Amino acid sequence: MKHIRFSILIAMVAGFTACEDTIDLDIATGKSYPVLDAWITNEPGPQEIRLTRSVTSYTDNTPAPVISDAVITLEDITAGKSYPFAFSDGAYRHDPGGDLSIGVVGHVYRLRVEYNGETFEATDTIKRVPVIDSISYEFKTAEDAATGEEGYYADMHARDLPGGDDYYWIRSYRNDRDHLNTDMYAINGAFNEGVADGWNFIDPLMEGITDYDKPYQRGEKVIARLASLSKPSYEFIRQVIDQLNSGGLFAKVLENIRPNMVNITPNGKQKLLGWFGASAVSFKEKTIE
Repeated sequence: MKHIRFSILIAMVAGFTACEDTIDLDIATGKSYPVLDAWITNEPGPQEIRLTRSVTSYTDNTPAPVISDAVITLEDITAGKSYPFAFSDGAYRHDPGGDLSIGVVGHVYRLRVEYNGETFEATDTIKRVPVIDSISYEFKTAEDAATGEEGYYADMHARDLPGGDDYYWIRSYRNDRDHLNTDMYAINGAFNEGVADGWNFIDPLMEGITDYDKPYQRGEKVIARLASLSKPSYEFIRQVIDQLNSGGLFAKVLENIRPNMVNITPNGKQKLLGWFGASAVSFKEKTIE
């Protein structure tokens, strides 16, 4: 019976693919908006903010134009400090110098962007984050692996901090932080509020630092990053990751993600898309030997 069902499925897929036609779409040109990419952390050293303009055509694959003439200031509301961000080499940066950090757990931050005669502001709070205890890995042959891909499958081991709901953004990298591997989000040690407070992270979160279609190989470095999120920033990350990973027959409908930058200019009409967020981060890395 299994062979009959599989044969029927293959026939259906072949039927769908045989009916493919190329269609030229005439899509109207859209409106260009400034777009913010600003995420402050408690890591020591320089912090970076990017400001670009959205392209006006859906089919335009050229890089987004960089905006270089804005005035960007970060304010630590809790400590009463301000940090100006100066533009250089395609981004706005502030370097506190040495091993100093401008991000402090528990502090509230406000980002102010002045551009094209209008002013925008948003606030976020740096929440607590647990340490990543360790990274382990296991070699699986193609026969043992669920996806049939031979290699090393890594797990991240961490425990949620007890006492209330905590929101996390989990990332993994391959060899260095320029090569993103996987993205996940979590609440406490699982996926729902009020359920896994103080738990060890459940298996899908531990195992999620491995791309099952391309497991790690000998000599490669596994880098895991755990970042805290405020609830509004968690909702933003959740929507972004869901839309990036959505596909197939049951894909979610794409939606516009609401920005958190508010135009405070009297009678201001310009929108600033994107998001300002703040996180405490924890890292762990291990080389496959």
